[in-house]
Amino acid sequence: MLRGIYTGASGMIAQQARMDAVANNLANVDQTGYKKDTAIFKTFPEMLIRRLSDDGLGIVPTGSYDTMPFVGKLGTGVEVNEVYTQFEQGSLQRTENSFDLALEGRGFFAVQTERGERYTRNGAFTINQDGVLMTHNGDPVLGENGVIRVQQNNFIVNERGEIIVNQALSLDPRDPVNMTGNTWESPTVIDRIKLIDFERIRELKKEGNSFYRETPESGPPLPPAEIKVVQGFLEKSNVSAVREMVDMIEVQRSYEANQKTIQTHDQTVGKLINDIVR
Repeated sequence: MLRGIYTGASGMIAQQARMDAVANNLANVDQTGYKKDTAIFKTFPEMLIRRLSDDGLGIVPTGSYDTMPFVGKLGTGVEVNEVYTQFEQGSLQRTENSFDLALEGRGFFAVQTERGERYTRNGAFTINQDGVLMTHNGDPVLGENGVIRVQQNNFIVNERGEIIVNQALSLDPRDPVNMTGNTWESPTVIDRIKLIDFERIRELKKEGNSFYRETPESGPPLPPAEIKVVQGFLEKSNVSAVREMVDMIEVQRSYEANQKTIQTHDQTVGKLINDIVR
């Protein structure tokens, strides 16, 4: 009987962990580049049930037979196996802001933080007074040559992540092609946004502000195989608010069912002790 209480309690603990994941997804449904979390469960080892009312062996002229037949299996509870992140692509939203960047494909932007290099899908960037491209939290965005420096509205980013600026060049008035001494703009690639991928992306660990960090299980950072940078767009979260609300209702019903199981077992044990034993 007490085993039933333990089994119900393990179910309540597991559903609580699932509720935490669902609530976190709903809280970040509007967070740029957010990837939803999913809780995965696994059962404890099951026990075989046999009938115990007989001595276990029956004798017949041709041999013997088992009088303790196999009845079935008894579950002993459940536990949370892991909470993993689903990295499916989110939809792109047009912003017309040249500092907003989105990624199509598998990969991350690299950002320099106080804790070291971190990785994100949140491409809502801006610049500071020194022209450094950074996140809204003040962390510089990294290029292949280090920190990226641009000016307001003088750059574009192509699909390969190359940052192209227009540099004004002075023309020699003695040149027969130009007799006015005007200037003209020459497009120049100043850097390329540092894009990162991992062999086992599922093993990355989440940090705050939409950041991820590498782990020994994820492997070292690698160049992404196929990825496209889109300027003037942001990647929305891949969370469906409707799906998460349905999951929340399902978790609540499962939690209540396990709670009812514990109450029933408790009442049964109470009757055994207070009525039958007496």
